[in-house]
Amino acid sequence: MKSKLLLLIVFVLVLLPPRLGAQDNAAQPTTQAQAAAGAQAEAQAVTESVAQAGTSAQAASQASSQVQTPQARIDLAMESAAEAGVPVSLLASKVSEGEAKGVPPERIATAVETRLAALIRASGTLDRAGIAAQSASELSVTVDALEAGVSEAALVEVSQSSPPERRVVAIAVLADLVRLGNEPGSSAARVNAALGTNASLANLSAEVSAHAALMNLQAEVASQLRLEGLGSILDELGGSAGANGGVTGGGTLDILD
Repeated sequence: MKSKLLLLIVFVLVLLPPRLGAQDNAAQPTTQAQAAAGAQAEAQAVTESVAQAGTSAQAASQASSQVQTPQARIDLAMESAAEAGVPVSLLASKVSEGEAKGVPPERIATAVETRLAALIRASGTLDRAGIAAQSASELSVTVDALEAGVSEAALVEVSQSSPPERRVVAIAVLADLVRLGNEPGSSAARVNAALGTNASLANLSAEVSAHAALMNLQAEVASQLRLEGLGSILDELGGSAGANGGVTGGGTLDILD
């Protein structure tokens, strides 16, 4: 009896560990399955986040492209010009010119933006010369002078020394002299000498003489430009100086040609 009981105990002890191990082995796949399911859920969440971010970026890009249409760019340039005190007509004329030539809207918008930047720089140069009331002709011819390579210092000097009624012509002559290869400083000196701006300017006779000298210099420079196959900036601005020395018409942007 004792021997049977002893054999039974031994039998139980032998069988018990495998069963416990089997339970452990059965639990292990369950744990692995749970871990795999969690990882899959996280991966799916990341994928959804990336997809949502891509959709948002695409929507933002589409919205940006809609804002940056050529017409929107032109409208923004017009608003910026008004805020900077630049005559909007100087930009509107470029739009009309481009449309008349059949230029693509994108190029017209670029031309308008480029012209606006140049006009703001020209306005700043005239501000340095102490010219608060800036006409469209003065701004336009100052832009042409800067693009011709005239230094701001020379422009300020000539703008300050020239009477308002002859300022546009003086700046145009200065620009043409520089285009011919003359240094801005020496060109400004020649223009100032032709202007005759000194105390005698108060005398009407001296003023008429100075005006005639400036016109003679302009004609001389224009003649030299023609020999070089170039046109005078005054011609590009409209070719005619009014009775007050102003210039009618407006130049064109190369980007529209």
